[in-house]
Amino acid sequence: MKLSEVLMGELLDDTTLTLAELAKACHVEEQWVIERVEAGIIKGAKQLESWCFVSEDLARARRLVSIERSFDTDADLAALVTDLIEEVSHLKQQLKIAELQSRK
Repeated sequence: MKLSEVLMGELLDDTTLTLAELAKACHVEEQWVIERVEAGIIKGAKQLESWCFVSEDLARARRLVSIERSFDTDADLAALVTDLIEEVSHLKQQLKIAELQSRK
């Protein structure tokens, strides 16, 4: 696959990824994921001897990778920017819900 190709897909809430699968999906080394999990930047869950990640973790990890690479920044700053993006998205959703409720 070329770097310019875009993959479209649907995030599934009931599907989980392993550490290796998450790293591969984000085009990073497993150590990159481990460092961010240990720092609390990516949640993940430890089950027995392996890590388990959900679709939200994948979306967040991809956003972190993009920010780190695009702006050549460290993990902490990328996490802060990601937190702000996620908060703005959440607030926009709340505004839409409030608008719909006020129209009733």
